[in-house]
Amino acid sequence: MTGRATGASGRKRSPGATRATASQNRKTAPPKANQQGSDRESGDLDPALRPGPSDAHSPEIWLELRRAVTWVSVVCGAALIVLLIQPLLFIVASIVIAVMLDGGTRLLGRILPIARGYRLAVVTVGVFLFLIWTVILTGTQVSEQAAQLPALIESQAMRMQNWATSHGVNLGFNELRTAGEQLLGSVGRVTAVLSSAAGVISSLVMMLVLAIFLAMEPGLYSRGLAWFVPIAHREATHEIIDKVGFTLRRLMAGRLVGMMATGILTGFLLMLGGVPMATLLGVLAFILAFLPNIGAIISGILITLVGFSVDPKHGLFALGVYFTVQMIESYLITPTVARRAVDMPPALVLGAQILFGALFGILGLALADPLLAMTKVTLEERAKRRVAARERNA
Repeated sequence: MTGRATGASGRKRSPGATRATASQNRKTAPPKANQQGSDRESGDLDPALRPGPSDAHSPEIWLELRRAVTWVSVVCGAALIVLLIQPLLFIVASIVIAVMLDGGTRLLGRILPIARGYRLAVVTVGVFLFLIWTVILTGTQVSEQAAQLPALIESQAMRMQNWATSHGVNLGFNELRTAGEQLLGSVGRVTAVLSSAAGVISSLVMMLVLAIFLAMEPGLYSRGLAWFVPIAHREATHEIIDKVGFTLRRLMAGRLVGMMATGILTGFLLMLGGVPMATLLGVLAFILAFLPNIGAIISGILITLVGFSVDPKHGLFALGVYFTVQMIESYLITPTVARRAVDMPPALVLGAQILFGALFGILGLALADPLLAMTKVTLEERAKRRVAARERNA
């Protein structure tokens, strides 16, 4: 009996002894944990204590996994952009066209209070009718002049090269012609697709259809884009999207007004001065005015060469017309309409055009300005919000 009691008493006291031992272990554990924490912070953790592949619950494992996934996502995203640059540029072009249609719809709403869908239909049909009327009115004359223009430009270039060579100066027109053919030819994936008439027509149809769908319900797509952003930042995202849309509308409005003024004034003044191919030069000036900086230079060269093909008097007159039109467009139209929305340094725009033109061809050259404007406005708005948040927290 005494032995059993003693054994039972021993067994009853063993939990207390165990708890006492655990308490002592807990008291002595913190220095070891602190030592391990300091080892982790210093990066000198004992290899025997480092987490392995089976320790999936370890914070270190999840941190490394997140880093690996981030880098893999960045590389895969860059590869996808390179592979899908053609449809991406088509989508951006559709967005730019949709912005112009949206701007016309909003402007029409000030004088015609009807539903948005009807206003968009009126604007779209009006644009198509204007294009058809322009083609019918000037199609034959422009096509004939366009067939004569390349030979005239080449003959003028050869005359200038012969004159310069006789005076000991090599202008290198052959190298310039090769570079121009490379720029305006099949450069990259985009221009390869657009190299045929079928490709041009199908691409324009796709962009116009997508632009019409985007212009019908811009709020729907804006909300869909903001859905990818965390809830806490969605309101700010909507405001940034609205700001980018406003900037593009003002930029494209100024661009269209400038294009129309440049084309009409150029064609009308050249026609008054008796310069040949005045209608074609006006159409080309209208189209090239969409490309800031570079478009003006190309149209000026064409106008001057055609003018000097008659005699020096017509050449000087054509040169005067070019400078007059550019002064009106640069100092009156652009500052009034476009630069109120976004002010971009000309050197920055020209650098973006050279980069996008070399990488993506003609379509990249045309979209360099809108893409630069969207990027600039987005970065500025984010910077303003960060500064405002820091001032509130200070």
